[in-house]
Amino acid sequence: MCSEILKIHSDSVNKVNTKGDAKNMNSDQAKGKMKEAAGVITDDDKLKNEGKADQMVGDAKDAIHNVADNIEEGIDNIKGKIHKD
Repeated sequence: MCSEILKIHSDSVNKVNTKGDAKNMNSDQAKGKMKEAAGVITDDDKLKNEGKADQMVGDAKDAIHNVADNIEEGIDNIKGKIHKD
């Protein structure tokens, strides 16, 4: 049980550090980590799985946000090129 909790914590720390900044997890990811840890402590597989599902929702929201940012940046670049001509 302790090793599972340490892995959950380690995964959380790595998620923040691999992005190269101190960006925090979104609320779905944090809620999922807490549920997963609670499931490990209470030996409740359903709660662990709910936590993992919440984390995946958070990951999907991050991915959608990143795509939207990239699209917006691309549009701004195109506008800049149009206005230079």
